[in-house]
Amino acid sequence: QGLAFCGHDESDNSSNQGNYIRILRFLADHNEDIKTVTLKNAPRNNMVIALSIQKDVGDALFFVLIDESYDASMQEHMVVALRFVDKNRSIFERFIGLKHVTSTTAILLKEALDKLFSKHGLSISRLHGQGYDRASNMQGEFNGLRTLIMNENECAYYIHCFAHQLQLAIVVVAKKHDQINSFFNTIANIVNVVGASCKRRDILREKQLLSIVKALENDDLSSRQGQNQKTTLKRFVNTCWGSHY
Repeated sequence: QGLAFCGHDESDNSSNQGNYIRILRFLADHNEDIKTVTLKNAPRNNMVIALSIQKDVGDALFFVLIDESYDASMQEHMVVALRFVDKNRSIFERFIGLKHVTSTTAILLKEALDKLFSKHGLSISRLHGQGYDRASNMQGEFNGLRTLIMNENECAYYIHCFAHQLQLAIVVVAKKHDQINSFFNTIANIVNVVGASCKRRDILREKQLLSIVKALENDDLSSRQGQNQKTTLKRFVNTCWGSHY
């Protein structure tokens, strides 16, 4: 149906937990078998995911996809996914972990990856490919993450991830397209016009206040921390890894 899964706040006390949890609760209330293995009765998610991935991967060779990102609290994380071919010769990609890192140097990323592999029973010796962007800490020929991994496994060849290459190409093409370029320039000008004037900012706040009050009354918005991010004008940026393969 094209409905969003997530709600604004998925905590137990929330009045808007989102479609996924509400449907899951409905099914659990009407099926005892589902109720015994979901929500509060569910096993730890990471254990379920780990066992499933270990079973799918088995002794097969696999490819690792890595990127870094930060959350709303500005904590840096390393995101890791696996790409592999199962026993039925079907290609799968599986997310295996989100690891907080205090630095994005190649050495620390390698240590975090080793811990994640150890946790899920995976071995560098079975790794036959690496895919990430072309940042120096990732693909550096001498001290990059790809080199540290290849020092242990020469068959773990590095490939500049196609999704990232596609994103870079789309950004370049979009900037050369007159109508698209004009559209984003207009957005930038709107942000500049509003942001440069205290009076215009006050008008925006008044309009947003009315909108927020209405949303709170309709339970479309929670009053938890971090909601200020939804009530300010944001400058546009190039979206990384915006395609799915």
